[in-house]
Amino acid sequence: MDLTFQEMYDAIGRQESLYEGQFITAVKSTGIFCRPSCRARKPLAKNVEFFTNAEEALKHGYRPCKICCPMEMEHDTPMEISNLILELQINPYIKITDADLKEKGLEPNKIRRWFKKNHGMTFQSYQRLIRINAGYDKIKKGSSITHSVFDAGYESLSGFNQRFKAIFGQSPQKSGTKNIIYLDRITAKLGPMFIASTENGICLLEFTDRKMLETELRDLQNRLNAVIVPGSNDYIKQAKSELNEYFEGLRKKFKVSLDLVGTDFQKKVWTNLMNIPYGETRSYQQQAALLGNPKSVRAVANANGMNKIAIIIPCHRVIGSDGSLTGYSGGLPRKKWLLKLEKKKKENY
Repeated sequence: MDLTFQEMYDAIGRQESLYEGQFITAVKSTGIFCRPSCRARKPLAKNVEFFTNAEEALKHGYRPCKICCPMEMEHDTPMEISNLILELQINPYIKITDADLKEKGLEPNKIRRWFKKNHGMTFQSYQRLIRINAGYDKIKKGSSITHSVFDAGYESLSGFNQRFKAIFGQSPQKSGTKNIIYLDRITAKLGPMFIASTENGICLLEFTDRKMLETELRDLQNRLNAVIVPGSNDYIKQAKSELNEYFEGLRKKFKVSLDLVGTDFQKKVWTNLMNIPYGETRSYQQQAALLGNPKSVRAVANANGMNKIAIIIPCHRVIGSDGSLTGYSGGLPRKKWLLKLEKKKKENY
């Protein structure tokens, strides 16, 4: 499962985030070490050596790169951003203006760019969704429309109705059957991930560079008659905790509740995936046989590819009949890393 020198050297040339957490690049001529996706100029192969982690590079006398900051987890949420998000979680009805940001010593354009990059919206849009979601929750719990409008910080009923309809696709008076999917972001060892949950459990966990991510989110909205808003709930908090334990090799089974969204056949395939023991693999042929139809290999493979809940539903444990790793939506380097982690930890149990 280990990457060869050439594979790692090629990876730093492509500056891909797929290899985050798998190795550290150390440059002998400069005495600096970097993460795989560093934007710095690619060094000559003769000047490079690779380490498993930053600690090893430090022990060999290298110092961290100032461009990619390998001592920090990639895409980790800056403290000032975390404080803003916490402030909105405590009081979703407040409005933090550009002037307020400057008063806090923050540059509005920098905050705007961070939210645009990591959440696909500006900070002001993020706040509006938080406010309207808070108002929506009040409506669902029986609070009057007018009372909810002013609690959510809107100055007029018409403004609230217009914004509500733009987000939910209908007026608040007709929204009683609309469900909410909470969407949050996780900083993981293998790169940032999005996690989503309904009131029944986790319905999505994907790396943010997943090509099908937007399609998956639209599918969830359509199948669940729901809207997606930034936020969290108890299921997301539990999943984050369990994922941290998994990446540290401290957890073999996940206990968080799941809300599987798909066809009956897909759900059967995903349920079978969760029965593959930690540290072991199964072929598509074996998975098809377990469903009672050995000829359904292609259908099983397609259902595997449609899995929206990575890692917790371990589609990374399915390989080709010849032992090849085959495809993985998160990228084969991540699949290798996950299987290597599980194999190593299983041997130590």
